[in-house]
Amino acid sequence: MLIGIDVGGTYTDGVVFDRGEVIATTKVPTDDNDIKSTVLQVLDKLLLKQDKSDITRIVLSTTVVTNLLATGKGERTALLLIPGYGLPADAYDISDDTFFLKGGIDFRGRELDPLDEKELIQIGDNIVAAGIKRAAIISKFGNRNDNLEKQASHYMAQHYPQLSVTTGSQISGKLNFPRRATTAYYTAITSKEWNRFVDEIDQALTERGLDCEVHILKADGGTLALDVSRDMPCETVFSGPAASTMGAMALAGEGMNSVVLDIGGTTTDIALLIEGEPLYASKGASINQRYTHINAFAVRSIALGGDSCITVNAGQVEVQAYRRDVAACFGGSSATVTDAFNYKFNLNIGNPELSAAALEQIGGSAMSTEEVGAAVVAIVTNRLQDVITSMFKEWENEPAYKVWEVINKRKFTLEQITGIGAASRAIIPELADAMQVKHFIHQYADVANALGAAVARPTLAVNLHVDTQTKIYTLDPGGVRGTLENPHNFQLKDAREMARKHLEQVGKERGMASYTNESSFFMEEQFNMIGGWDQTGKLFDVGIQVTPGFIEEFKGVKI
Repeated sequence: MLIGIDVGGTYTDGVVFDRGEVIATTKVPTDDNDIKSTVLQVLDKLLLKQDKSDITRIVLSTTVVTNLLATGKGERTALLLIPGYGLPADAYDISDDTFFLKGGIDFRGRELDPLDEKELIQIGDNIVAAGIKRAAIISKFGNRNDNLEKQASHYMAQHYPQLSVTTGSQISGKLNFPRRATTAYYTAITSKEWNRFVDEIDQALTERGLDCEVHILKADGGTLALDVSRDMPCETVFSGPAASTMGAMALAGEGMNSVVLDIGGTTTDIALLIEGEPLYASKGASINQRYTHINAFAVRSIALGGDSCITVNAGQVEVQAYRRDVAACFGGSSATVTDAFNYKFNLNIGNPELSAAALEQIGGSAMSTEEVGAAVVAIVTNRLQDVITSMFKEWENEPAYKVWEVINKRKFTLEQITGIGAASRAIIPELADAMQVKHFIHQYADVANALGAAVARPTLAVNLHVDTQTKIYTLDPGGVRGTLENPHNFQLKDAREMARKHLEQVGKERGMASYTNESSFFMEEQFNMIGGWDQTGKLFDVGIQVTPGFIEEFKGVKI
């Protein structure tokens, strides 16, 4: 049996899935100040009639990292950059606490300039004097040679032991210095809080006597062993939207062109399925308008949900970007978006009379209940349509979107809106009618996020760079750097084999060995290096991955 738990901002959902059937579901309010207690409540309800020994795997999705970065509540962190030659210092607008170090590495991993110890002392003193306790150190082309990063990190550890340091080569082996710097910086910001979350989950599972495989859902819709995630918290950013996308895929079945809307209590997550497959963000996840090296779906979250508060000011209806309580029809204290749709379309959700009463109260003498309800419906549907239209402008620039149009020799056509989340039943039908497309809401749409997490399979990508002239190779993940034994005879087939072996090794370490035989190459490049009139060496870049999908035992959901 499998358990999926989605720790959302408003509710935490859980499912137990076994042999194609959802055999238990639950939904409890999320206590942001006590995640452990929330997860324990979910586990207790899910395991009420289940044998703990039958549980083989638990997967969680969570908004912990997303919320920490979105709200700016992360601890103050220093960013130490070793940019070498190229862009001026003011081109790197990532952190207010950015410090620049002398030193340089070229694109082939050769050290051009060393670090300046006096500069390290001055910067270290300034960081500590400012009360900063975390730092990220990133060197341009540090993915080709991380010696300068290691030297700076070692120096800081020796002289400033109170400073927790993250290096860029630990986090990403890809090119693009600003994105690698951003990814390492956000990792340093969130690492402590993420590890606290992992500790709470470990304690909750131990208290309930659960001894099984435990994973976390990543931004790309794949899973990662919970213990492994301690070193890479940013991989879990947008875990919630990834869960809703995987949930929609698991429930929809048919390979349709569909926009997925996960309408929760506070926010709505939006993603795109092209013939049933999710669209990826080719530039990586964008956090606070900055691109990162985190593989992710092309998603967006907006502050609009079923529990969004409704107000009337001077005869103007407004849908606020915050939540006060659950909908009035469920006993809440004020009118919400759900109440407006409940009243307007006679949906009979909860207690419809409470929805009408709440709308009447906020309308007062200025507006009738009918007018308030109609205004809210118009605001919500127009806002969602505008966001979807805006998203299509972004999606159209993604390679997979363009490839689909080239292959099919026609413009992409939206066929369906797939509704996920408790509030989708109220809002999606009207939105689909307004957009003149079909809609689909599965009977398990309310807990689709948890289901999507439960059945997602582990993912892993390996990148190899080889320079036969310098005899050096680098492998990511792991920041592995080594020397070729026989560089003169090294060919592309050897690069493929080296990348495949590293994938198998890392997969074994991460407990996903059974999935590495399903890998595929996504990049194979070879460049000849010329000196004078002769070939002096070759550069190889190879990428191999286990792509997102569902675990082998998942064949669909029985209705």
